[in-house]
Amino acid sequence: MENLNPPPMDTEDKTTAIVSYLTLIGLIVAIIMHTNKKTKLGAFHLRQVLGLFLTAIVGWVCVAITMFVLLFLLAFLQSILVLLVPLIYFAFGLSIFVLWVMGFIAALNGEMNPLPLVGAFYQKLFSHAFA
Repeated sequence: MENLNPPPMDTEDKTTAIVSYLTLIGLIVAIIMHTNKKTKLGAFHLRQVLGLFLTAIVGWVCVAITMFVLLFLLAFLQSILVLLVPLIYFAFGLSIFVLWVMGFIAALNGEMNPLPLVGAFYQKLFSHAFA
């Protein structure tokens, strides 16, 4: 009978994956850790976090510009819809946070689950990074 249990995971594998989710400094530390000992789990989560981090930066800029334009237009029109503009900011921030939590939990469990909607794209886009 074949062994269905996966081989034991090296704690350094999980450590690199977990540290990568802990702020920008954690990402940098995880990259350094990964250069010393390359692992599939570490590379996977580094690509996920890098994609999420870049998405957050680009997204915040786009949301800020969109909010400024909407706020200006709706204020000029004296519309009550101006009160809905902060909801865009909140919704984007909440979605980034939820994706971060999902990735962090996967790293804690030593799993290589791509983030919903964007994870597979990150793996493809950064396929040569951290190899």
